[in-house]
Amino acid sequence: MKIKKENNYAFIDGQNLHLQTDFPIDFKRFRIYLKDKYDIVDAYYFLGFKKDEPKLYIGLQKAGFILVFNDKNENSESTKNGNVDTNLVFNVMWNLMELKFDKTLIVSGDGDYKQMIDYLIEKDRFKAILVPSNNVSSLYNGLKGGVMVRINKLQSKYRVFENEKTQIRTRPFNGFFR
Repeated sequence: MKIKKENNYAFIDGQNLHLQTDFPIDFKRFRIYLKDKYDIVDAYYFLGFKKDEPKLYIGLQKAGFILVFNDKNENSESTKNGNVDTNLVFNVMWNLMELKFDKTLIVSGDGDYKQMIDYLIEKDRFKAILVPSNNVSSLYNGLKGGVMVRINKLQSKYRVFENEKTQIRTRPFNGFFR
């Protein structure tokens, strides 16, 4: 008897992943890991847009991520590239309302998503949260009904981030996603 795979979506805070990860990420293998381990059908990668980063955007798309760029006023003097958190929460809730996915996976370590995650757990629509480093918000301590995985531990355990040919570095793009 074949077990039906879930139709799960991943929502990735690219800004948080970039700032909290201090090793190069092989996004192609990371995307395969998400699909194989968590049945992720669609993986949305939220980030700010910079004209001088086309190779990064092409690489992420080739790896299988759906890029969601934040709006930014071109006349703004701010170096911040929009509000990733708000756009991510809106997209999760919109997809939830439209019954687009079975469960969701969040990639971020900051506590901005705690209330949304609690709601998703309550509705049995939460799969896991992957946090980029050991520097994770204390709000997630004792997270009920979900799984918290530290990406930095996957680097050595699953070796999902080590392939030079398909590697897209989160560093040394100084100032990227800021």
